[in-house]
Amino acid sequence: MSHLTFKLAALAASMVLAGLSPAATAQAATVYKATLLGANENPPASSPGGGVAFLTIDGDLMTVSTTFSNLVGDVTAAHIHCCAAAPANVGVATQTPSFPGFPTGVTGGAYSQAFDLDTVGTYNPTFVTAYGGTAQGARATLLTALGGGQAYFNIHTTFAPGGEIRGQFALIPEPASWALMIAGFGIAGLAIRWRRAVFRT
Repeated sequence: MSHLTFKLAALAASMVLAGLSPAATAQAATVYKATLLGANENPPASSPGGGVAFLTIDGDLMTVSTTFSNLVGDVTAAHIHCCAAAPANVGVATQTPSFPGFPTGVTGGAYSQAFDLDTVGTYNPTFVTAYGGTAQGARATLLTALGGGQAYFNIHTTFAPGGEIRGQFALIPEPASWALMIAGFGIAGLAIRWRRAVFRT
């Protein structure tokens, strides 16, 4: 590859990267994932159950989605706890005693529901009181905790009233971020091949 060809390839790649810049994806939803296991409880629960929970923040909306199976006990409640790093136990941030419509009396199931982050009813009243007494204060605290890995999803059952399976939420990189990283690998590969070509001539 000639020096000119390499410069043209790099220029084209930089144009692609510019189109995938964080500014272009500033409005994209933020997604968090939690892997639900008995081993994540404190103390650990001896359960073969498992599941996954996703939390999508898109503007004023928070969508909670989960699937779970193989629990020992019947579900009694599920919610998000905040704000502490794993494996600490901490109070409930979202509605109590459970998310509305969450399947109870079962050992497996699925759930998906959207909530308005600016509505006080989205949160546990105790959580609202602790963080300014407003929905905005509760929202800011929850979002900050999510960003710092200090919130977890917990499913409570008759077998383990304190929680049978739980998981700490962690940020999932945006698809554009992965594209940027892949494009960066491509540019690095072009540079290596060009250097090898130069040294051989």
